[in-house]
Order: sequence, then structure tokens, then C-alpha cells
Amino acid sequence: METMPVSGKDAGGHVTAIRCGAVGVIELSRPDKFNALSRAAFDAIAAAMEQFERPDSGIRAVLIRAQGKHFSTGGDLEEARAMMEDTARLDEFLRHVGSVLQKVEASTLPVVTACQGLALAGGLELTLCSDVVFADNDARFGDQHVQYGLVPAWGATQRLPRQIGLKRALDLMYSGRWIDAHTALEWGLINYVVAPDQLAEESMKYCQALATRSRPGLAAMKRLARGSLELGLSQGLQIERVAVSQSMLGPDPAEGIAAFLERRAPSFSG
Repeated sequence: METMPVSGKDAGGHVTAIRCGAVGVIELSRPDKFNALSRAAFDAIAAAMEQFERPDSGIRAVLIRAQGKHFSTGGDLEEARAMMEDTARLDEFLRHVGSVLQKVEASTLPVVTACQGLALAGGLELTLCSDVVFADNDARFGDQHVQYGLVPAWGATQRLPRQIGLKRALDLMYSGRWIDAHTALEWGLINYVVAPDQLAEESMKYCQALATRSRPGLAAMKRLARGSLELGLSQGLQIERVAVSQSMLGPDPAEGIAAFLERRAPSFSG
């Protein structure tokens, strides 16, 4: 495991970038503040994603996880309070955070999140941008903005209804209640529930499996599936056909078919 300096931005000790073989890890590193998400944290997340996505990085999957008892209880409210009377500064901050979350969401790499303890408000909004979510049995998910007279600012009003349905999303936002990991699994908010002592191992194992797959193939699947949410079915199917035809010209499909016929594991070039 190699700790990678996050170039270009001062992470302020709030985020650590780690390389574990072909898996790039973004680790929230502010457990004393329940991993409250600051401007410095988002700067570091953006810088880490840029490093991981470089074609020569060797990274094939990204894992977002957190130190301490909780994944994240949301944004740094002390930092937010300092912006409340400066509309221009607040708007710039919201645009910046939005662009970072969209970078995570639209990454060419598969992004997996591992949640323990509380994933609330901004912490929940970060998980909504990942592709696959692991949680331990003790994890809780919710949106707390209503308790502070706030409106979700980092995408929950848009992403949450798309992932769990309108009525469930409004209920979570209206009530401010928390749901447990098994309810989150039933609702489609997360993908896997594991024992607390297995969270780190199982989420990393999943990412390591992704790292053996064709990087262009995974990127195409992600682009097509996410794009489908904004398209009609016939248009989406047409785009899929074009993408498949283009992908077949690359080396990975040929290697995959050859490996199947030769009864061996494929070795994808990426």
C-alpha cells in the first residue's frame, strides 16, 4: 500500500490518497470531526481523481472509504456559516463541490464506496455519486438538512429520487430520519451489506476484481448506463449499438474471446 501525495491542492489532512496495486483509494481522514466535508476535502478528492484517471496511472478502480467510526456526517457547517452572508462566495463553493461530485460520478473508472457508521447529508450525497456501495451492518443513511433549516445543496434532490424513487426520497428529506443498512439495501440505495469487520476486506476485494476487467469495457458500460437515465429507450439502444461496434475494434474483446476459447484467464491491456 502506497500513500500518494495529492498534487496541486493542500488536503489539510482531511483526505488521504492511497494506491493499493491497481486500486486507487480516497480516504476521508478527519475522524475527530466525523469526516465533515470541507473545501479542502473536495479539492483533494478532485486532485486524486485526476491522478487516478491518467492513462499511465495503472489505476483500474477507485475506492472511497473513511477513517474512524463514521463515513461522514455531512458538510463542514462551521465553514458553511462563514459563507452564509457572502452570496458570491457561497455560489462559487456550491459550483465547485457540484463539479467535483460530477467528476466522481462521470469518472471513466468504476467508483466504489465503503460506508460504516453514519452517512448523512453531504456524506449521503457523496455515496450517491458512486457506482457501487458497500455498508456494514451498523451503517445508517439519511438526510439531515431539514433539521437545520437547510436545503440539500450537493445533489440529493436530484440523485436521490432517481435512485430510490420520489416518495422515498421526499420522505427521507422531509423527516430527516435515518434508515439502516438493510433498508438501504432493500430500497436500492446500496448494493452490499457486510459484517463490520469485513467491510474493508470485501470492498477492496470487489475493487481488485474490477481491476482485472477491461478498463475500456467498464468505462463504456458506465457511460451507457448513466447516460440511459437521460435518454429515451430507442435512442439509448442506438447509442449502445454504436458503442459496441467501436469497442470491438480494441484489443480487449479479442483477448477476452481468445481466453474463453483457450480456457484461460484473460489479460486485458486496458
